[in-house]
Amino acid sequence: MSTFATHTVDDEMKRDAQAAHSPSTQAAIAARVATFARADRWFERVTLGFALLVLLSLAGLLASLLIEAWPAIREFGFGFLVGTTWSPSDERYGAVIAIYGTLATSAIALVFAVPISFGIALFLTETCPLWLRRPLGTAIELLAGVPSIIYGIWGLFVLAPLFQTWIQPLLTATGLPIFSGPPLGIGVFTAGMVLALMVIPFTASVMRDVFETVPPVLKESAYGLGCTTWEVVRNVVLPYTRVGVIGGVMLGLGRALGETMAVTFVIGNANRLASSLFAPGNSIASTLANEFAEADPALHVPSLFALGLLLFVITFFVLAAARWLTARGTRRAGI
Repeated sequence: MSTFATHTVDDEMKRDAQAAHSPSTQAAIAARVATFARADRWFERVTLGFALLVLLSLAGLLASLLIEAWPAIREFGFGFLVGTTWSPSDERYGAVIAIYGTLATSAIALVFAVPISFGIALFLTETCPLWLRRPLGTAIELLAGVPSIIYGIWGLFVLAPLFQTWIQPLLTATGLPIFSGPPLGIGVFTAGMVLALMVIPFTASVMRDVFETVPPVLKESAYGLGCTTWEVVRNVVLPYTRVGVIGGVMLGLGRALGETMAVTFVIGNANRLASSLFAPGNSIASTLANEFAEADPALHVPSLFALGLLLFVITFFVLAAARWLTARGTRRAGI
């Protein structure tokens, strides 16, 4: 009985082998392979087209900014970058005031937002009770979705009076030059704090997601060796997620650099350069928002386009620095 079954299986295998080598079967297999190869080529071309579309859009944006800003570049040259006067009535335009306001407000935002975001992310991933983790995480994500104009209105009518009455007098009493002058409520410092509140949800969400990628076995091993929570964070979590943390910080910086409406509400919109952070100022985005609608097409509009080009370049260098830091961290980690 077993011998008959063995012969039957052998016969079936021989028939299958003969069928597989038949001309019709070979032709069907070749047709399927050709179909798959054709589909792969089309898929590669379509995805390449999407990638090239992004590059073309970026190149078109840069070219349009250069073309529109060229009259101002030709008129002022390098003086546009170092000029401290922005006077549409005199047709004198310098970008230092707007650049200083953009960088100062973004720096203030990062100084306050990064440590707070780091603490929020660590609490959510390491010490937060399970019953509170989901509601708190959802609340942070909802804050990230609040429109910027809401932050601006809240900063103007709530935060600015609070700073004027309580915070700025205390900082003025320190005697530091950057905190000198009358407490106006609005100004570069207030704009930076509003930006910090806007940046915190983004940065905290990214850091939380990055910290959750750490394999539990690594942390459990560290706890098993007797490490405290801070030692686990410092020696396990941070080295494992260094690249992602840098990316989250740069994401927050990118939003702070390009924020318009919230900054426009509270920065004061004054075209003057002051050493005190309490003084009103301007940023690139707020200058564009305030002046573009009524700008003279002769030199005012090209100067505003030149400011937009500067913001584009600043953002590009920030992203390039983020890529460099990420690549450096990856090389150090040996990944």
